[in-house]
Amino acid sequence: MSQGSPLLISGPCSAETREQVIETATRLAKTGKVQLLRAGIWKPRTRPNSFEGVGEIGLEWMAEAKKITGLPITTEVATAHHVELCLKHGVDAIWIGARTTVNPFSVQEIADALKGVDIPVFVKNPINADLQLWIGGLERIHQAGITKLAAIHRGFSYYGPTVYRNKPMWEIPIALKAMYPEIPIFCDPSHICGRRDILLSVAQKAMDLGMSGLMLESHITPDEAWSDAKQQITPEQLTELIDQLEVRSTDLPVDIIDDQLIDFRQKIDNIDEQIIQLLGDRMRIAEAIGEYKKEKNITILQLDRWREILKTRSVWTEEAGLSKDFTEKYLEQLHKESIRTQTKVMNSNRSSLT
Repeated sequence: MSQGSPLLISGPCSAETREQVIETATRLAKTGKVQLLRAGIWKPRTRPNSFEGVGEIGLEWMAEAKKITGLPITTEVATAHHVELCLKHGVDAIWIGARTTVNPFSVQEIADALKGVDIPVFVKNPINADLQLWIGGLERIHQAGITKLAAIHRGFSYYGPTVYRNKPMWEIPIALKAMYPEIPIFCDPSHICGRRDILLSVAQKAMDLGMSGLMLESHITPDEAWSDAKQQITPEQLTELIDQLEVRSTDLPVDIIDDQLIDFRQKIDNIDEQIIQLLGDRMRIAEAIGEYKKEKNITILQLDRWREILKTRSVWTEEAGLSKDFTEKYLEQLHKESIRTQTKVMNSNRSSLT
């Protein structure tokens, strides 16, 4: 790994036994790459009768691991009682999981329990792709007086075929970073991937996007883990993964901004201006189509025409070397705006109901 190494949080998905926690921590400490030891103490599971964590005794094991290795410790909290127990056992940082972030009542309960205590708090994105809900969780914790605040991107639940356990939807953490550049964002490739073989590619993508660090699950015997076995790796495999990462500078030194880069940027600016002007022209035509449909008493949505657009534009974008995912999202937004424009025309000059 080159450049400045990002902060690395690692440890088992779940604390299972004292021996497992101590050995994992010891082997992780030997790598010299981990700054924060993680382990799940309480596990929010989708269905009952699954392993839901060992509870408070796991905090004792983590405290012992901290004493032996010197690694600070962190775990997930979902209730005020969890917070109280973590503070009692000297937990150095906590994180709020995706299943909790989705519930403002739960986040507020945690925030209230943290008042008067300023420890680092990580807030994972909610399960559903809702940027405002993520921001709301961060705001609630910040308003409780927490100044050491960070976000964790762990992907989003997605209905449909995908190679990921949780689809990354990188545009959402990018939007969060654009709105709140002062908040560090970490990436959790383990929960995005759900499998070991693609961890490196997701971790590298996170580094390429300038994220502040990674949370990667590590277990001494991953295949025998009591939870999320497929996504965990050994401490030694963790070392190999981290060593393969290329970490680039997030800053652009003034001395490399030469005429060529300035020229590239100017071309991008010119093209963007043309695209926006063309989109404006397209929407003005959509408005005229709305007038025509209104006059002829035709419905706005014409499925045959929409299918034709999808088919032809997909071919065009493929020929242009654009990705299928980009094409689908672009066409979807373009269609929504066209529908909105035509609907506005259809509803114009319509007397309101009283």
